[in-house]
This record gives sequence, C-alpha cells and structure tokens, in this order.
Amino acid sequence: MRWRGFTLDFLLAVAGVALCALTQQSWGGPDIPGWLTAVVVLAAGLPLGLARRTPGPVAIYLALLLAALDGVGAGILDGLQILLALTAGALARTRDWTWTLPVAALACAATAIHLASGTAPTGSVLFYTFGIIGVPVAIGRYLRSQSAAVPDGEERSPLLDILLAGGGVSFAVLGTWANWPEAEMHAWGIGLLAVLSGLALGVVRWLPGAVLLLESALLLVAAGRAPDAAASLQVLLFIALGVFASQVTWRWLLAASALTCVVTLLTAVGAGAEVTFWWLLVLATMVAAPAAIGAFVRVRRTATRREVELAAERARSDRLAERERIAREVHDIVAHHVGAMVLRAGAAEYAGATGPAAEALADIRATGHQVLEDLRGLLTVLRAPGAELPVGDPEDVMRDAAARMAGAGLEVALEIAPEVAVAPLVARASAARIVQEGLTNVLKHAGPGAPARVRVEVNDHELTVEVRNAAGGAVPMLPSSGQGIAGMRERAHALGGRLTAGPLPDGGWRLAAAFALPERGSDWDCAVTRFAKGGVR
Repeated sequence: MRWRGFTLDFLLAVAGVALCALTQQSWGGPDIPGWLTAVVVLAAGLPLGLARRTPGPVAIYLALLLAALDGVGAGILDGLQILLALTAGALARTRDWTWTLPVAALACAATAIHLASGTAPTGSVLFYTFGIIGVPVAIGRYLRSQSAAVPDGEERSPLLDILLAGGGVSFAVLGTWANWPEAEMHAWGIGLLAVLSGLALGVVRWLPGAVLLLESALLLVAAGRAPDAAASLQVLLFIALGVFASQVTWRWLLAASALTCVVTLLTAVGAGAEVTFWWLLVLATMVAAPAAIGAFVRVRRTATRREVELAAERARSDRLAERERIAREVHDIVAHHVGAMVLRAGAAEYAGATGPAAEALADIRATGHQVLEDLRGLLTVLRAPGAELPVGDPEDVMRDAAARMAGAGLEVALEIAPEVAVAPLVARASAARIVQEGLTNVLKHAGPGAPARVRVEVNDHELTVEVRNAAGGAVPMLPSSGQGIAGMRERAHALGGRLTAGPLPDGGWRLAAAFALPERGSDWDCAVTRFAKGGVR
C-alpha cells in the first residue's frame, strides 16, 4: 500500500503549487523577476506533499518563508498563508499539544507580520491572526479526538460540520473583507456572499452536489460585482469539488470538473485576467488537483472497506474452523463414554439379567443409542451453522417422551391437537424439546406417581405447550445443572416466543411456552385448510 500514500502526497504537492499559482498576483516585476516568482511558487507549494508525514517541520518552514517573503514584497502570500493554516491544522490532527502550541504560536506571529505589513498591529489584525490559525487548529484537534474515541464506521457527531462551517466563514470573510469597500455592491452584500459560501461547507459532507452548485452561483455573482474578492470564494469551490469527488462515480466527477472549469474561466474573464495557454494550463491543474484528491479518497475508502470485509470473512472462517474442532472433540469425548455405557448395559443384559433389571438395561441401551444419534445431528449443526438439526417427527418425540416417563412411574396425559401437524417444523421441534425437559423436571422434582398433563395446541396463531403436574411426594435430591428453565426460555426467545414457569396454588407446577406462527393470509392458512379437508400430504 506504499504507492497509495505516495500518490496522495504527490497530489497534495500539486494542489499546493496550483493554489500558490492561482493566488499569484503578478509574474515578474521590479521586486522579483518572473522566473524567481515561479521558483518561489514551487518552494511554497511543493512542501505540502510532506505535510501528512512531517507537518511540524513543514509548518515551521512555511511560517519562516511567509515572514521572509513579506519583507521582499512577493505576491504569493495569500496562497502561502492558506497553506500555513492547512499545515497547522494537520499538525494539530496528528501531534499532541507539545508540538502544536509552539508551532501554532510561530504561525500566528508570521500571520501577524503578513497582515500588519509594516504597520502597527491593530485589534482587527490580532483577531484575524488568531482566527486564521486557530480555526484549522481547532478542527485538527477535534478530528484527533474523534479518531481516538469513535470506531471506524460509526456515525460521528455534527460538531465537525459546525467546525467546517465556522472555518469556511472565517476563511471567506478574512479573504474578502479588505475588498468590501471597493466592491460595486454594498459591503453587506459581499459580506453576505462570503458568509453563505462559508456556511455551505457545514453541509458539504451530506449534500456535496447542492453545495457545489451553490458555491458556483455565489462565485459568479462575486466575480461580477466584487472581482477582487472572488479568489477566496474560488478556494471554497475547490473544496466542494474535492468532497463531491470523494462520493460520486467517475461520470459525475467529470461533469463536476467541467462545471468548475467553466465557472473558474468566467470568473477570470470577469476579473479582466488575460487568458493565455499558461493560464489555461494552471486552470486545468487547479481543477484537477481537488478532483484527483477526492477521487483518491473515494478509491482508498472503498479499498479499506473491502479489506475490512475480507478480514471479517477470514475471522468468520477461523471461528467456523474452531467450531468444527470443538465439535469434533465433544463428539469424541461424549461418544466414547456413552458408547461404553451402552456396551456395558448390553453386556449385562445378555449376561442373563431378568425382570425389572433387564427392562432397565434395555431402556439404558436404547436411550444410549438415541443419544448417539442426537449427538451426530448436533455435530452436523456445529460444523454447518446454517443446517437444521435433524430430528424425528416432533409428535413422535413427544409421545416417546411421555411413554418413557410413564414407564418410570409418572401418570402422563398427553394431548396433541390435530392442527399442530401443519405448524412449522422448527416450532414443533422446539415444543418437543420443551415437553421432554418439562417431563424430566416433573420426574426429578415431583417423583414417580405424580400426575402430569401435557397439552400442545394452536391458539391465536401461536403454538402453545403446557406441562402441568400436581404435587408429588418426597423425592431424593437429584443432581441438576439449574439451567433447564433458562435454556428452555432462551430457546423460546430465539424463535420470538415466550416461556413461563412457576408453582400452582395446590402445590404443583406449571410450565407454559408459546411460539408465534405465520400471520393469516400466508401459507399457514392454506396448510390449515388442506389439513381440515383431508390431512397433510
């Protein structure tokens, strides 16, 4: 990814040179020849390419250069002043206060020298001095705090939009206020144009196209009535173009670049500038720089998003691999012990056990075989999370559970409504598991001989399960995990249902669960109708 960083640095350097060339008032004169002016433009603009990596030294260099050029009367100070403010903001974004404060103080001193131009500093000069450097520093500090406090991808607070609007207003006003008295329109008119242009940056992240059109219209108005103040508004148009380029496709980017070129050309013609080949080349560079930077940001953002998605997919694959490994280990451990239990029960049965002992051993052996089958199904689910747990017919599972509990001494009355057969399989399977767990709890806590009643039916688009038992006799304390009801409640919630459990006034216990079924008008009603006419096929 090194080439991407180099590309952005190169584009920043080109943008810095283009900005200095745009704000250059004259190429050659009594103070400095034309070729030396070009050298100074390069010396002021090219260091912006290093501002991302070494913003502190670049800001110090630009501050010293600004103070030095003010003494010789060079005409590129406006662009250099803008670059100094941007670099100070970049420094505040990437470094702590130990670096930011002294460099910001130096930048303020250089700005004061530029604004004062040899005269005694006034209150307005001091205000603008701290405003030009203070606003980008405040924005940089905010971005620094946000990058540390807010994870990538989450929506950030609107404070950045407020800071952008404030920075835009400050820049537009500071760049045009000296020309207000000389404009054809009243001072409040050109001031209103500057304020509107700056405030528009507050919504440029959300409405980049609308802001680009608004900045173009305001720039054309300013070019016709206050040409000397249009240069600062031109920079705001370039900012809007860069943000627009970071959010749109290449087709829209070309259209926006063409619009910006036309508006900039009309602004230059209205200001009386001589349109030469060199000027057109500078114009193309000025428009291409923010457009290229915005397009680069969009490509980089897309690449970063894809890298994040790829990392998430790799993490998911790692989790699935770990899940399969755990499933394999669980299967090996449990299958070993259950298999040994089944073999021992079978050996004891074939050794000649008779009577109740033989029946108990046969039941243990059959139960062990069923456990191994369920374990294989569970292993399939763990290996493929999207697969459904293979179970037998849920109604048969419930009848088998009732028969087993009856064989253990419970008095079980099982009632399954006919319409249950057309309910979704996942709801019926969960109901069967709850019946199994509920009857096991009755046997565990109420003991043999306790009457239990199980009813499974459909009521108001819900599959309901009720396991109710009367008070039983004293039973020995049996081992329990204490997670039976919690597990059943979690199973019900996972399917959008509910589960309640609690004692009854007569000393018994009631367990009830409900699972939501499809709304009327869906395949559920069709299935119920077919069942009523002749059963499910």
